[in-house]
Parts: sequence; C-alpha cells; structure tokens
Amino acid sequence: MASELSFWSVGEEVSVREAFGRVLVHQAQARTDWMLLDADVAGGTGAKPLVQNYPDRVVQFGIAEQNMMAAAGGMADVGLIPVVSTFAAFGCMRAHEQFRTAIAYPYRNVKLCCSHVGMDVGPDGATAQMLEDLAIMRAIPGVTVVSPADANEFMNAFIAILDRKGPVYMRIGRSPTRVVTDGSKLFEIGKSTCLKEGSDVAVVATGVMTPRALDAAKRLAEDGVSVRVINMSSIKPLDQEALLEAASQTTGVVTAEDHSVVGGLGGAVAEFLSQHYPTKIKCVGVHDRFGKSGEHTDLPTAFGIDAAAIVKACREIISG
Repeated sequence: MASELSFWSVGEEVSVREAFGRVLVHQAQARTDWMLLDADVAGGTGAKPLVQNYPDRVVQFGIAEQNMMAAAGGMADVGLIPVVSTFAAFGCMRAHEQFRTAIAYPYRNVKLCCSHVGMDVGPDGATAQMLEDLAIMRAIPGVTVVSPADANEFMNAFIAILDRKGPVYMRIGRSPTRVVTDGSKLFEIGKSTCLKEGSDVAVVATGVMTPRALDAAKRLAEDGVSVRVINMSSIKPLDQEALLEAASQTTGVVTAEDHSVVGGLGGAVAEFLSQHYPTKIKCVGVHDRFGKSGEHTDLPTAFGIDAAAIVKACREIISG
C-alpha cells in the first residue's frame, strides 16, 4: 500500500527532478503496471530514489536511447507502461525516429519524461539546453505534451499521465524553482489553471515561467495594471476555452516559456487564436538562438525570459 504523497509548501525552492524521484517511489508502491527505462542518467533526471529503493522496477539501457525507445514500444505491447527517462536532447532528438515510428505511429502507451530543458539546465550548456522539445513533440500526431509549473504539479501530472492511454511527453525541470501550487488540485490534461485573475492583459505561461509570470503580475499591479496569469501546463491538448476567455476579456495575450519562440507554447497559442479569436499576442521565449553555459539564475535575464521580459511584453500589449 502506498504511503501518502507528500507535497512541498508554496514558496519553497524545489527542483522538479526532486519531485520526479518522490513520485516514482510513491507510484511504485501504488501500482505494479509500469517500469522505468533509464539511459544511465538517473542521477541527472532525479530518478535515483527509485533505482535505490525499487531496483526491480528499473531497466537500465546505458547510453543507448534509440534502443531504449524501441524496447519501450515492445513492452507497451505486452501490457506494461514504460516510463522512459533521459535528457531531452537525447529523448527528443537522438531517439526521435524511434519515438515517432515505434511509439507514436502505432499509438503505444509509453510515457517519455525528459529532464534538462531550456535555460533551466544552467551550466550544462547549449548542447543540453533543449529549447526545441515542445515544438518537436507537439508536432507528432497523437502525442500529449505536458510541462508542469513546479514540483507539486509535476507529481500530480505524473499520476495523470500514467492513467492516460497513448504516448505522452512531459518535461522535468533541473534547477530549483519556486513552488506556486499547493498540490491539492488533481491534474487534468487539456486544462489550465488561472492563478491570478486580471482584465487588462493575460499571461499564458508554462513550466518555470509560471512563477516569473506571477512576479511580473505583481510588479504591474503596483502601476495599476491588472494581469491574468494562466498556468498552461497542458501544451497539447491546449485549454482552448481558457484561451478564448483570455483573448475576449483582455487587451491581448502574452505567452511565456523557457523554450524557443518557434513552435512551442507561443506558437500553439498563436495558431489557435489567429483562427478563432484574433488578438494582440507577444511571445516571451528564446529568440532563434542556442543557449550557453551559465547559472540558471542568470541565464533567464541574458536570454530575455525573466519576469522583466514579461513585464515589458505586457506593457507593449497595453500600449500598442
């Protein structure tokens, strides 16, 4: 029998990969229908607690991500739920063909959970800072794409994706980020959460950008600007109803993501609203460039994805 899942307090600084380790152990106690597939990076992804406490629930593939992905498809065919875990650069790019052909095309029940995404990676540098994963994975037919805001939401999201049939891609953050959800709300794929009501401009954020969006809203409130903050953890499917409300009830929409502005959350929101409710849109993200090594606290400012960048985009929406 599984012990009660323990959540962190709002305001704590916790990495999502720490939550990955905690929820893996919890779900190993709760159910026996899944296995973790690891590519010799359990220490980096946060999966080490499962390896240490439930080694029989882990299959180690070494540095052979393409083989691991193909094997996951076979395991899914015999009724297991493979949870495939590696760095995003390897899971989304090195093993892309195997994920697309052996998992997504036959719609196999595999969950790909990848760490080392965006500027959140910090000093590991440009080759590990995956800024293209949301674009790559949401373009594959039938794949659910999830990007939780914090450690608490990640654990609820992990439980939800285990229950969802079909291929899923979910981001795991590497560096500590502020907890902004209390864990009491069950995760619903395809639904967003409004963390702050507002009527002047709407910020649609995902992942580590959600706490920054709340910081930006606080700064703007000091100048009398009312900002709606929407945590869009489900990238595919999108919460279209929430987007229509945001577009129709505010001056415009700002998207915020630790990802390239090409093809990620901003692209998804713009694609939908341009067809269903055209409005002013500004996309805060990395502008068509690779990252570089640096502290995760400094890189957001250097690459224009900090709270100040969100504030600037909101002001441009309102004044434009």
